[in-house]
Amino acid sequence: LLAFVAMNPKAKTGTIEAKAEFIVTVTWPDGSPDDIDTWVESPDGEIVWFKHPDAGLMHLDRDDRGLAGDQIVVDGQTIANPLNEEVVTLRGVVPGEYTVNVHYYASQTHRPVPVEVRVVKVNPQLSVVYYGQLTLEHINSELTAVRFTVTRAGRVAGLNTLPKSLAAMRGLK
Repeated sequence: LLAFVAMNPKAKTGTIEAKAEFIVTVTWPDGSPDDIDTWVESPDGEIVWFKHPDAGLMHLDRDDRGLAGDQIVVDGQTIANPLNEEVVTLRGVVPGEYTVNVHYYASQTHRPVPVEVRVVKVNPQLSVVYYGQLTLEHINSELTAVRFTVTRAGRVAGLNTLPKSLAAMRGLK
């Protein structure tokens, strides 16, 4: 009986451990109906964006389209989520340069949209790699928020903001 108990593994608690090395978050004003997109390119040329949400070790965890899809009906009442936020997770380290761009995809306001971009390194402890604010002036504008280089050891070795178009590479500009 003791041997059987020793061999029987303990039941899992239902906890899901999310593996992440870096998290890219793009936000724009709450309640804005405009659609801002996040594009991230890895050192191997893979690009994650709304039409390609999984690319190598990168994942678009949340594609926010402004107010579109931000309402749900619960017990006959409409509940709205006014937050505008996109999240890209880098679940492993590929050494080399990453590029983070924002793209003004669609608009109901036809006004410039202020955008905040954060890149945080999660392991071995949380640290802010980049935080910046940009303004997308009109539909189809695309700006490079940051380019950063990751070493084989997973450390960030350099940052720059040299422009590099990613959306235009996909015919969206």
